[in-house]
Amino acid sequence: MGQLNDEKGACNILSKYSPEYVKRRVLKTPLDRVLVTLRVARITCRLGLFYGNMIYDQSVGRQDTPAIVKVRSIQLRHGDTPAIVKVRSVQPRHGDTPAIVKVCSVQPREMLTDLGPSFIKAGQVLANRPDIMREDYMAELTVLQDDVPAFPDDEAMKIMEDQLGRPISDVFSSISEKPIAAASLGQVYKAVLRETGEEVAIKIQRPDVEPIILQDLYIFRLLAGLFNNYTLTRLGCDAQLIVDEFGEKLLEELDYNQESRNIQDFYANFLGDPKVKIPWVRPDLCGPKLLVMEWVNGIRCTDPQGIRNSGLDVEEFIRSGVVSGLRQLLEFGLFHGDPHPGNIFALPDGRIAYVDFGNVAQLSMRNKQILVDSVVHAVNEDYRGMADDFIQLGFLAQGTDTGPLTPALEKIWSDSKGQSMTEFNFRTVTSKFNELVYQYPIRIPERYSLVIRSLLTQEGICMTLKPDFHFLEVAYPYVAKRLLTDTDPSLRERLIQVLFADGKFQWKRLENLIELAKFGGSQDGQPANAPAKQGASLDLSDTVKDALKVLLTDERLRLQMVMALTEDNKLHVEEVLSVLKLVQDDIKPQLLVRDIVTDLPKLSRQLLLSWADKVLVS
Repeated sequence: MGQLNDEKGACNILSKYSPEYVKRRVLKTPLDRVLVTLRVARITCRLGLFYGNMIYDQSVGRQDTPAIVKVRSIQLRHGDTPAIVKVRSVQPRHGDTPAIVKVCSVQPREMLTDLGPSFIKAGQVLANRPDIMREDYMAELTVLQDDVPAFPDDEAMKIMEDQLGRPISDVFSSISEKPIAAASLGQVYKAVLRETGEEVAIKIQRPDVEPIILQDLYIFRLLAGLFNNYTLTRLGCDAQLIVDEFGEKLLEELDYNQESRNIQDFYANFLGDPKVKIPWVRPDLCGPKLLVMEWVNGIRCTDPQGIRNSGLDVEEFIRSGVVSGLRQLLEFGLFHGDPHPGNIFALPDGRIAYVDFGNVAQLSMRNKQILVDSVVHAVNEDYRGMADDFIQLGFLAQGTDTGPLTPALEKIWSDSKGQSMTEFNFRTVTSKFNELVYQYPIRIPERYSLVIRSLLTQEGICMTLKPDFHFLEVAYPYVAKRLLTDTDPSLRERLIQVLFADGKFQWKRLENLIELAKFGGSQDGQPANAPAKQGASLDLSDTVKDALKVLLTDERLRLQMVMALTEDNKLHVEEVLSVLKLVQDDIKPQLLVRDIVTDLPKLSRQLLLSWADKVLVS
């Protein structure tokens, strides 16, 4: 848990998970040990059939063809082994044979679903962990759905009443007879608040789901202890840490009071954003097993044709989604960990709306800065720096020699960057990175697997709405604007790193950043249904003011700028004029002069202190 806490940094999401807590909850009486043993036997029986067939394949020399991978994945998801054997005897090396399709259709229950919510969630996690699963198996596991049969309505109503502490009719004037949706952890009803007449969504947790999950987590951790030596060698961490990461997120999802707090945090972060809708929540009506939040009326992104037919500006909707996702990662550090199409809506006014905030992850300020460093190193093609970032992010163990990794990163990035913007996409880069994971001791911490999944999912949604969508054409302008206009000192330092490469000032990079930022800021602050405009004003007054302050107080940077203006034994007047032309409409001289005059006493003091330090040092 110490390593897990170190990787988290300063995060505010509360978690009650600890190995001691799980053990204390699971082993209360001697009978509990018997129940754990029976559970282990059931899991072993189910999974043993799967691994037994894998060993059989290896013993007869059967290779992992796509058809075999599909069959094994069906085995993992389903429990009818005889039908699987029948498929093998028919045509194991071909693609989607009629027999395989038959297996998919005749087996009514998925094995992971049958084993319970812990295994459903574990399958979903493994589908996004290239450090643990091979890519072909990951692709098959992505079809594992969270939809399961609903539990009885009378049980749901009893849980709701217990959590409310009063009759349901006192709170709601009407409630749907059947659940609108059901998942592994709970199900959702639609209702109307009696006091306000507002429509709400009510999420109710499945009965007795927490004891099953705690029991499974205890078993997972016991079994993981058997593989610690292997994972320490292969991934640089013990296997129990991976279980701890998984358990922490799963218990967070079980706590609906925590989800209520997540919604409130997201609501505050996007308050005033004209393009993003975060539903309100009623914390006074929520409990550990009950969540009451605003009902969202819109078109789910599971219906891309419906969104296109609605008359919405699809490009603007896509841009709103990408920018809101980047803001979550790079500004707030609090991001939606499961932005799949069913959790995202297109509203009639063009806004994007998010629901289901149980799976939320948080990045500490340190981790956000390292992510920005990674972007800077990628822009500067500093592959050694990128490899070192892997250690800082927890992908590699401390002390790992990154020398052999550097050329591999260079090849991946160079190949991807060498493609046209049309061909570049995150899925391609991720696919190449997955191959790298099996060649080096790389482990992807849970929160970063969520980051990767978030980016891939958003890109996938965008491409279903607009097949020729280019993620970077939207993402680059946003990042450029942040680098140029954000007052965060750490981002200003990153801006300097971007603008200087090999000791030389990169004039073209500065021009590109300004042009991209102008495009990225061209629609900020406009109503959600406003037409897109290019070439809008970008206020760089604060950036220029801060740059002047830094130049006056930082002798090293001042010397670098003088060198930049006189590189190659010539004055770079043409480059300066080109930059000035770009920003002439983006700087307010009167405000700039006023602010500098106002800050003059403070600036003079900084100059005197800087001069005094230099004298004392000399």
